[in-house]
Amino acid sequence: MTAAIFQGRYQTAFLLMVAATVIDGTDGMFARWARVKALTPRFDGARLDDIVDYLTFVFVPALLLYRAGTLPPQWAGLVVSSVLLSSAFGFSALDAKTEDCFFTGFPSYWNIVALYLYAAQLPQAVNAAILLVLSGLVFVRIGYVYPTRTPVLRGLTIALCAMWGAMVLLMILMLPDVPGLLLIASLFFPVYYCVLSLVLNARRVRQ
Repeated sequence: MTAAIFQGRYQTAFLLMVAATVIDGTDGMFARWARVKALTPRFDGARLDDIVDYLTFVFVPALLLYRAGTLPPQWAGLVVSSVLLSSAFGFSALDAKTEDCFFTGFPSYWNIVALYLYAAQLPQAVNAAILLVLSGLVFVRIGYVYPTRTPVLRGLTIALCAMWGAMVLLMILMLPDVPGLLLIASLFFPVYYCVLSLVLNARRVRQ
């Protein structure tokens, strides 16, 4: 992915991010099947998973946004640094993942953010503002749905996520000229995800 970014092959980089997301969603299942924890008791797979996730879903998307010229040149380094540092806090926080299957603070969905900002071709200043706001939301301790584990509406969430994933793949294949209608229509899942997260977080706070 990093090599593709430095070579200016951003579409390839996004496709590799999709592949990495698929692997991230299945590696735990295969690790349990292979009994990795029992066979390597001195190896912390969860820690390795966090390291890989940080590189894949934080560092690589931030690098892409920096290299692709989507940010104001004079502020690009500062904005990217805010993404990297806030996410480092997010990964290191003791309450990053809760026992009732929520992410605390804005999750590191920077690969998704990077795709939308790159595809939408928004003004550089707008991109910078969006990244700074999301970086700040890492520190706001709202619970966000863990799509494959949060039990409330999990079946619906996974089904909608699969539909959205197909649209995302189509968007990537059409880069850099993604039709505006497709881009807007694909926002149905991020909107659903945010609304569900806020509703469930409000319910958790009241309990």
